[in-house]
Amino acid sequence: MNFKILVVDDEKNIREGLAESLEMEGYDVVTASDGESAYKRYQRGDIDLVITDLRMPGMSGEDLLKKVKSETPGVAVIVLTGHGTVRDAVQAMKDGAWDFLTKPIQDLDRLNIIVQRALGNRRRRLEQQALEEELAKRKQSEIIIGENHAMRNMMDTIVRAAPTRASILITGESGVGKELVADAIHSLSPRNGKPFIKVHCAALAESLLESELFGHEKGSFTGATSRKRGKFELANEGTLFLDEIGEIDQNIQIKLLRVLQERKFERVGGEETIEVDIRLVAATNRDLKAEIEKGKFREDLYYRLNVVSIAVPPLRERKDDLHILINAFLKQFTAENDKKITGIDPKALAEINGYNWPGNVRELRNCIESAVVMARGEVITKEDLPPSIHSEHEESLIRIPQGTTLEKAEELLIRATLNAQKGNKSETARVLGIGRKTLHRKLEEYGFAVDS
Repeated sequence: MNFKILVVDDEKNIREGLAESLEMEGYDVVTASDGESAYKRYQRGDIDLVITDLRMPGMSGEDLLKKVKSETPGVAVIVLTGHGTVRDAVQAMKDGAWDFLTKPIQDLDRLNIIVQRALGNRRRRLEQQALEEELAKRKQSEIIIGENHAMRNMMDTIVRAAPTRASILITGESGVGKELVADAIHSLSPRNGKPFIKVHCAALAESLLESELFGHEKGSFTGATSRKRGKFELANEGTLFLDEIGEIDQNIQIKLLRVLQERKFERVGGEETIEVDIRLVAATNRDLKAEIEKGKFREDLYYRLNVVSIAVPPLRERKDDLHILINAFLKQFTAENDKKITGIDPKALAEINGYNWPGNVRELRNCIESAVVMARGEVITKEDLPPSIHSEHEESLIRIPQGTTLEKAEELLIRATLNAQKGNKSETARVLGIGRKTLHRKLEEYGFAVDS
């Protein structure tokens, strides 16, 4: 990446000396003798780093710094100061300067180190921005989209955590899109372009999973007719995604913990110690803290995995995103099936909005694909939706006859909600928006036996 540096100083010798030194290091350098001309040059948009004197006639270095940081926060500014103006340099640091140098600049090695660090940060920002833009283009097809507050928070966590080496634990119900989150983490990381290996732990027996993860030597067990490299080796320098991590056996948990701690392991039946550099991302639909209490999951492994936690919200908690997801799926499946579907009629939309989506985004995706395939015309109707959508929506309706008193209607509502929540009183109270004590009192009035 060829970086361009803008050097600003009203003293010609300092300006040209800095430019010559930086050009010898391979940088593309442009110069300006005052703040106004420097700002005009900067506005052309191709500057990656600004090195500016603080005290200049006209627009000062302080003013130039503030303009650059307000307009392009990702462009670093290094300030130059005389011996008597160090206090001004300290203030400039508070205003967002990357670092400062005292004139006359005699330590060129320190200058080069500061410049390298500033431009290294610039490179990372540009790479991350490019990856974010790439991810944004892929959103419509991969459906890691949403305007819901919880989804925005989740995406913010992904963007901040992805460039690091930290292990990440993704939690959420089946079908919410945990694997897509793992894809996004790898895409936005410096390991993008390196191996991205996925293992679905629940699909393999313990003996097979151990070999799958760590590999095996020839003859280490019946059927091991040749040496096999495991997923840890294959993911070296890249990302390893372990889906349904809560399903793995205690013995494998111990070996996994060692790899995370030491980055070393041996193949099954082998003696050679293999070192790897991997970024581990794990996912589960289980409550691992509850599994720890039961003695089924190691607490030390949990904390190794859960350096950064990302919770993917279920679809029922972000129904305000339904229209975005529906439009994305419609676009995808009408193209795949070569059909002309212009939209969904209001009754069908009411069915979709009224459904609770226990299968989350995966179920919605399946529903829209089915509806597109089954649609008789250019508009999807209620009859085109899968039968399961109708049945649950009908069951979720509470029918209150005309003439019912308000008190009786309240009883019908509470009874129906309690039944829908399978007798769970805490959840019933939450759904109804009332306190648990209020619910207990009402149920006692209706003749329910209420536990204290």
